[in-house]
Amino acid sequence: MASRQPLPFDPILRAAELWDERIGPARTMAAVTSVMRVQQILLSAVDGALRPHGLTFARYEALVLLTFSRTGRLPMRVMGERLQLHPTSVTNIVDRLQADGLVRRIPHPTDRRATLVEITDAGSSLREAATKSVTAIDFGLSGLTPDEESQLTTLLGRVRRAAGDFEERDEQARS
Repeated sequence: MASRQPLPFDPILRAAELWDERIGPARTMAAVTSVMRVQQILLSAVDGALRPHGLTFARYEALVLLTFSRTGRLPMRVMGERLQLHPTSVTNIVDRLQADGLVRRIPHPTDRRATLVEITDAGSSLREAATKSVTAIDFGLSGLTPDEESQLTTLLGRVRRAAGDFEERDEQARS
């Protein structure tokens, strides 16, 4: 979202009032619309922090995912599953990262049909610098206390779990 002056009113609360008057209960509409608007705000902030590094959020996520893997490499199929991306999108992201020397494709040692993507030293260095930039702005999330951030994560996790995004395991249930 472009930088602009704040509105003199909360457009979601106003929409909820109108929804209540003209359509029916607005609670769910207001919650979903709030999540969507916040997503736009956060993505704009993160994209702004990543732009000087020549990264988009999708490319940054791919570098972080590779960093989190035990070996610094993953099959492209697994990357798509973890990032929730179509294979074509993963290929596009990897193509761009590879063209910039941030990852390389290597043959899978046991499955000739699979290709592994491995982060390079340059990719690791750029990921580290980009991470400093996004963490310096708290990923764009402001206005919440640390406890509220944890509560938000828990609440959104419930929505994600109910939608089938993941299955709760014993270790997740304890946190």
